Amino acid sequence: MALPLIASQPKHSNYDIVIIGGAMLGSSLAWFLSANPDFNGSVLVLERDPTYQFSATALTNSCMRQQFSAEINIKISQFAADFVKNFQVYMGNDPRVPKLVLHSFGYMYLANTPKFAETLRLAQREQHACGAGTKHMTPAEIAAAYPFYRLDDILAANHNLIDEGYFDGGTLFDWWKRMARERGAEYCTNEVLAMARNAAGSRIESVTLASGEVIGCGSVVNASGTRAILTCRMAGIEIPVEPRKRYTFVFAAERPLDRDLPLTIDPSGVHCRSDGRYYMAGCPPDDDLAVDYNDFAMDHSLWQDKVWPAIANRIPQFDAVKLINAWAGQYDFNTLDQNAILGPHSTVLNFFFANGFSGHGLQQSPAMGRGLSELITYGEYRSLDLSPFGYARIAANRPFVETAVI
Repeated sequence: MALPLIASQPKHSNYDIVIIGGAMLGSSLAWFLSANPDFNGSVLVLERDPTYQFSATALTNSCMRQQFSAEINIKISQFAADFVKNFQVYMGNDPRVPKLVLHSFGYMYLANTPKFAETLRLAQREQHACGAGTKHMTPAEIAAAYPFYRLDDILAANHNLIDEGYFDGGTLFDWWKRMARERGAEYCTNEVLAMARNAAGSRIESVTLASGEVIGCGSVVNASGTRAILTCRMAGIEIPVEPRKRYTFVFAAERPLDRDLPLTIDPSGVHCRSDGRYYMAGCPPDDDLAVDYNDFAMDHSLWQDKVWPAIANRIPQFDAVKLINAWAGQYDFNTLDQNAILGPHSTVLNFFFANGFSGHGLQQSPAMGRGLSELITYGEYRSLDLSPFGYARIAANRPFVETAVI
């Protein structure tokens, strides 16, 4: 089925659901709404940059883990793993849809202090209770499975080889977007500049586009990524979400390892994993502050001064490597607790959040898109209770506690 080109102006003057942001979270919601036989409304997805060049969706490392400390975060990732492994089934067994592979070499959290070792032990207990395959390992057990690590400062680790690793997030996104459009969701290359509320201030009645149209709406969903707060402010709302830079480096090793490298989270803050025949590493900057929305400049000194020294220290076999590629992306960083904000505002009742994922958005997008579509369609969560991510905690300045934040 050949889809028409995405227009810059909407076809209609009113929609039941207006989604602001068409990347991974916006397209997840659009697909889940369009796939739900109980939803019969109209959907408009507004995306300012149809290339998605600088979106977190395009610049992601496509990783997935069950190693969280909160039960709901573990269950969210378990659904994501099931969705990826059974992608063709979830997409209706459409013969065009490719098979997705979840490369399950797992995460390896390394602890070099008694406090963090205990944090890992408690997290593993919670993960095990949820059915995850995480193992709490001693240095001897780590060395037996992965003899290439230097472990003289390591006291313990957590590792999971079941449904944890990386996958092709780009293909997932492309098919969500394509099939949402085939089922009637309208995508439009445009930008929201203003919103109008009713006299009571309890609802968004319309959005004004950069092209001049005023579009009536039943509900508005903020899926604006790092620009979430700009979208919120049009509705008179504040949330603690800002753009923070994250750096990725791809390198070749002169002496490659003889097995997959788990996504290793080093105590230095640097993480590294296998990436096909290469390796991928990443880290935050030393001064992790908010940046401009258009700031994607690379800090090449990080590789030489921080990333490579940490990698070569932890894996001495990586003493000779060649940098192949590098880029900077941005997190939509929730400064309160680094967890998503999901669901309606407390007083602007038809304004919905899908914001502040802080690097978890790709792996959480199946569960979050499904949950938000249930909330919009039925007025309640039916699959997983995602209410802990609601706006009420933001208003109360009450953090959602999750110890496993990278």
